[in-house]
Amino acid sequence: MDDQARFPATRMRRMRRDDFSRRLMRESRLTADDLIYPVFVLEGVKRVEPIPSMPGVERQSLDRLLKTAERALALGIPALALFPVVDSACKTPGAEEALNPDGLVPRVVAALKKEFPELGIMTDVALDPYTSHGQDGLIDADDPAGYVLNDETLEVLARQALVHAQAGADIVAPSDMMDGRVGRIRSELDRARQIHTRILAYSAKYASSFYGPFRDAVGSAGSLGRGNKHSYQMDPANTDEALREVALDLAEGADMVMVKPGMPYLDVVRRVKEEFNVPTYVYQVSGEYAMLKAAGLNGWLNERACVLESLLAFKRAGADGILSYFALAAAGWLKASA
Repeated sequence: MDDQARFPATRMRRMRRDDFSRRLMRESRLTADDLIYPVFVLEGVKRVEPIPSMPGVERQSLDRLLKTAERALALGIPALALFPVVDSACKTPGAEEALNPDGLVPRVVAALKKEFPELGIMTDVALDPYTSHGQDGLIDADDPAGYVLNDETLEVLARQALVHAQAGADIVAPSDMMDGRVGRIRSELDRARQIHTRILAYSAKYASSFYGPFRDAVGSAGSLGRGNKHSYQMDPANTDEALREVALDLAEGADMVMVKPGMPYLDVVRRVKEEFNVPTYVYQVSGEYAMLKAAGLNGWLNERACVLESLLAFKRAGADGILSYFALAAAGWLKASA
């Protein structure tokens, strides 16, 4: 280090002394433009169901969701991510309801795009809300291990994505972690001339223990039982593998890639952004939300300060966008402090 760069010639605290100089040298910034709000939608009218493991988050019927979408738009949030709560009577081993053009997701997508055409709508492409066994793909009924079939699942996922695109979805987001699904979906969309539909690939989705509250929210926890998803979601110990997954998804036609979960995987976000320099997203998942929310409600943490700090950390790591259940609150806090 140069002598002129040593103390006392250099005092790092000089630039930290006042608010104006801290602002002038700030490297990362968080705005509402960075946020995507995940929402849970269910059948019916005037229905709101609280999710006990996610205080402040609710399952909503479409009429209520329209009000939520209006609020998100007013706060400057660019997009919603839809997750359906499917009635147990509609769940089957083959997930046939996922292909129903008159099903819950296509109807909700169409209504949202009609009411708020400028709001981006993203849909989840995976079968776990629709399968009676709770897995993200098809399984062989005669296989006692219940191994998820890759290639057979691809055909269902491609058709599911097309149903969503034809209903008006701006972004389809395959979260299943089947090999080759991005390429198969891209081919299906292009063949149907849905060339403007973007694909946000859950490229580095880890077999995480932080998903528990989400599975409660969509009702897949009961179906999954003691099963797990270790045979297709990534091992939390690996990062080199994540780069291979991202490279494959980009080669197959993904427009954006995502790392999930968020905070425990900031190193993966950074590696992906530095290696590929493509639109990179991160999901602050239900378990992360539940921990911060519970600590805030108990007075153990300052919820607002810690949430905004966690979201800023995603930006600092290299994320272009963040899916977060705090999106509405965070956008409101940012607007109030602007």
